[in-house]
Formats: sequence, structure tokens, C-alpha cells
Amino acid sequence: MKRKLVFVLLFSIILVLSGCSNDEKVVLNVFNWGDYIEPSVLESFTEETGIEVNYETYPSNEDMYLKIKSGGTQYDVIFPSDYMLEKMAKEDLLEKIDLTKIPNFEHIGEDFKNPKYDLNNDYSVPYTWGTVGIMYNTEMVDETVDSWDILWDEKYAGQILMYDSQRDSMMVALKKLGYSMNTKNIDELNEARDLLIEQKPIVLAYAGDDGKGMIEQGEAAMFVTYSGDAMEIIDSYDHIEYALPKEGTNIWYDCLAIPKNSENIEAAHEFINYMSRPDIALKNFEYLLYSTANVTALESIDKAYLEMDAINPDISKLDNSEVFRDPGTFIEEFNRVWTEVKAAN
Repeated sequence: MKRKLVFVLLFSIILVLSGCSNDEKVVLNVFNWGDYIEPSVLESFTEETGIEVNYETYPSNEDMYLKIKSGGTQYDVIFPSDYMLEKMAKEDLLEKIDLTKIPNFEHIGEDFKNPKYDLNNDYSVPYTWGTVGIMYNTEMVDETVDSWDILWDEKYAGQILMYDSQRDSMMVALKKLGYSMNTKNIDELNEARDLLIEQKPIVLAYAGDDGKGMIEQGEAAMFVTYSGDAMEIIDSYDHIEYALPKEGTNIWYDCLAIPKNSENIEAAHEFINYMSRPDIALKNFEYLLYSTANVTALESIDKAYLEMDAINPDISKLDNSEVFRDPGTFIEEFNRVWTEVKAAN
């Protein structure tokens, strides 16, 4: 009887321990840009999979990079931009993605697969994409906006907002000069610096998100900004438009990726596959109004949106445009000239 009792007790302990193990919840740590996902998407992911999401946000690629690089906090899914993904892959900070676990990758358009910053999609799946252009108020600007030149027109002194971003503001000057925005030529970079310094007296401000509100309130006539940010305002006002300069611009991509220190790689793949599902991509588009790489989702988007340059630009308008590449150590030269631009009176 004692032996039977011991057996029953041991069996009961095993069942209890087994039950605890089965009930243990998987928590996925997701690190994303602020306000860059439709809120109910996270809730429905948990409802469908049982995987809880611990969601945190960051203000810039560089902030995200430093946090991942330091290794102090463990994340499972991140949303880097093109050049930052390339940099992190070079530094062995990312896990390779197993596309066999992302069946919804079939919904990603061929134009978005195998990009130069991540050949074979080894480390990423596209999330959103877009351009940098000029958002402007047609009640304050009475001419065709099709060139970066208008940002140097003294007629609009005190009405011009530049974007407070090193690479993007330097891109505007480099493209106006006919150079690559990925240049590693110091003379070209210095020439772009001088052009921005020459422009400063007629610039109202170097703005961030606050620039959208200034355009909305009529405090400025034009603002160099991202297509998705422009759509937030354009969608509400008939007199606000968005233009892609003929000299070319920055085509940007934001991606889903898995950091090297992820402890939930299987769940991370499940989340990326879920985010690549057409109905989920559509929800995110309708919330963000940022272009989606999910061509199946595009079939359900209002045709009026698909005729807008801020959402679905004519590819022929992007002939002179580029994607940012990781400049490596040459970033120090970009840092130098940007500091000189910001310090100039």
C-alpha cells in the first residue's frame, strides 16, 4: 500500500508539473515605431494564437539599433528601415528568416522581394514603403511643384519646412545637385552642405512630426516629409497635395525582422506571417495610410487612394530615385556636414 501511495503521489506531481508547463504562456516582445500598427491587430493575434504581445516603441532607427546593440533588453520582432536592416545584418545582429515558415510571403509583390539591402530576403519581410516628397498647400503655392528647386525660391521665404533628418535633408540637396544620395564623395557632400546653408535664411524651421500640424494650420506652405505622414493631412484636406520632384528622391522600406537575441524565434515567425496576411495588411494600411508591399491587400484598397502619388506612385516618376544604403564608416562625414548645417546662422 505504501508503494502504491508513493506511486500515486509521484504521478500526481508529474501531472501538476506537466499542466504548469502546458499552461505557460509565450510572450512575444515586439519593438516598433510609435503608432505604427493598427491597435486591434495585436489583440487579434493573441486571440488567434494564444501568444501574448509585449509591445514597446522607439522614435528612430538609431534608438532601436543602440538598444539592440547594447543587448540589455530582449526583443523578438523589430521594424527596421532598409539601411538600418543592412547595417544590422552586417554586424550579425539579426536572425535569418526561414521563409518556409512565412507562407503569406507569397502575397508580397515581386517588386519588393530580394531588395539590394537584403538580397534573397535573408533577414526581412517588407512591411510598408513609400517616398519622401513635398507636401504643400495649394492655397499658398500657386505654381506646379515638381522640383526641389522650389525649396530655394525666396518667394516662399519663411514658409518652407525642411525635415529634421540628416540623411533626408542631405538627400534633398544632393538630388538637387544631380548627385547620388548615397555618395561617398566628400566634395559632393560639402557642396550639398553649402547648398543647405545657403537655403537656411528662407527656411521657417527644420521640423519633425510638428511639421504636419503647421501645414494643417496654414503656418507653412510646404514641408519635406514622408509620403505616409503626408497622407494623414491630405486625406482630410482638398487643398493639401504631395509632389515627387523630378530630380529623384528617397524610396524607403520598413521591414519586419528578428533580432539575434530573440528567445521566441518560432513565435516571431508566426507573428511575421500573421502581419503578412492580406486582411491584416489591409487593416494596417487603412489605419496608417502608408503604402503596403502586400499586393493582395492592394486589391481591396479604394481606387481613389491607388491614384495618389503618396500611396501608389507611377514607377516612371521614380527613375532617378534611390534607396538609402548603409554608408559604413562614411556616416562620420554625413554627421560632420549635418552638424555644420545645423550650426550655421
